[in-house]
Amino acid sequence: MVIFGLLLLILGVLGILAGIFGTDYDTVEGKNQLTSEFLGINCGPEVIFLLGVASALLVVLGLWLMKAGAKQGWKRRKEQKRLTELSSKLDEVELERRRDDLSGREDK
Repeated sequence: MVIFGLLLLILGVLGILAGIFGTDYDTVEGKNQLTSEFLGINCGPEVIFLLGVASALLVVLGLWLMKAGAKQGWKRRKEQKRLTELSSKLDEVELERRRDDLSGREDK
């Protein structure tokens, strides 16, 4: 989940950077109209705005997925550490019981 979030974050940042640095505005001769070009494709300003909104949403979603994935990984590591500690305690108790059983049999 962290990797997928990172990919979405990178994609969103690339979209924002392409919108900032890859956009060109020209005026149409004889008219007071602006034309926009986004990475070599003629489109209206509304399209560029929507691409910016989509890129921002990708960034936010990527950050949220990274946070959720990191939290899930942290919980998993915490649970694994707890299980390892319990397993080592169980091994110690098992070893002590065997020692007690062996020492009790030798006395009889």
